[in-house]
Amino acid sequence: MKLVRVEDAVGQVLCHDITRIIRGVTKDAVFRKGHVIQKEDIPVLLDVGKEHVYIWENDETMLHENEAADILYRICKGEHMHGSEVKEGKIELIADMDGVLKIRREKLRAVNALGKMMIASRHGNFPVKKGEKIAGMRVIPLVIEKERMEAAREAAGQKPVFEILPYRYKTAGVVTTGSEVYKNRIADTFTPVIAEKLEEYGVRTAEHALCSDDPEQIRETIQKQLEAGVDMIICTGGMSVDPDDRTPLAIKNTGAEIVTYGAPVLPGAMFMLAYYRGKVPILGLPGCVMYSKRTIFDLVLPRILAGEKLVEEDIITMGEGGLCLSCPVCTFPNCGFGKGGGR
Repeated sequence: MKLVRVEDAVGQVLCHDITRIIRGVTKDAVFRKGHVIQKEDIPVLLDVGKEHVYIWENDETMLHENEAADILYRICKGEHMHGSEVKEGKIELIADMDGVLKIRREKLRAVNALGKMMIASRHGNFPVKKGEKIAGMRVIPLVIEKERMEAAREAAGQKPVFEILPYRYKTAGVVTTGSEVYKNRIADTFTPVIAEKLEEYGVRTAEHALCSDDPEQIRETIQKQLEAGVDMIICTGGMSVDPDDRTPLAIKNTGAEIVTYGAPVLPGAMFMLAYYRGKVPILGLPGCVMYSKRTIFDLVLPRILAGEKLVEEDIITMGEGGLCLSCPVCTFPNCGFGKGGGR
């Protein structure tokens, strides 16, 4: 730092906050550290009693915090997002569209591990809406070594740290199983729950059918909906290990590749996921989805709708954070449910 007369500080970078105190009215900074002093700032500085200020002495080996923040922004920014105006050396990432946030977690950790800089974000693998904040980034000191920022570029690699996957799937088929529903002994209260959750993401229930517990009938119904060209199929009911719960068998008999039958998530342990011909997801939903406010369905649905092909490892890593506490006032997704990690 260098102490100079305010008249000689025009164009220089301020190294400290300048505070103005008006008794009973305000006590706040009129200029923040990092501010580039302008000619019109001189009277203001003199009015608050500052005839001299400390400025940053230019060094070819160092970068100002605003320049360094811009480097972090470029490291982080993927498609469908933009940055805020830099303020006090900080930039925020804002979503330009609805979708699922993906984070290259190992790269995020690598940059933060370098020290003197930080990137803080919301959790990945969860939905974001247009206009929502994704992350904030800045360097800690006012100036930072160019060499360290180059190390940040190398640690992040060629791809952005953050990505938003837009929703791709627009139609769904629903197969409601259970002889009691099929024979009209009780009302179908499961399908309306599914339809409502799909509507949150703009997905239309294009096909719907009721089936008994006959696995062959369920298989044929799934096959008809596949032939109708829906983007995904959701089977409700008949997912437990009881002898008359045959939905998993029916899904398997379509020839679909089974990713998992069972998940370390409560509610949702009896969840099933398969892919028909490697493309069309088929979900088997346990009964808890009908009566529990949040379940495994809320964790996997956005990612599937964004076209992400889930694998067994994705399901396994849901164990940490996979216990919903059924809070009296649900704040999901602003809670710990499903926040254990994953790829």
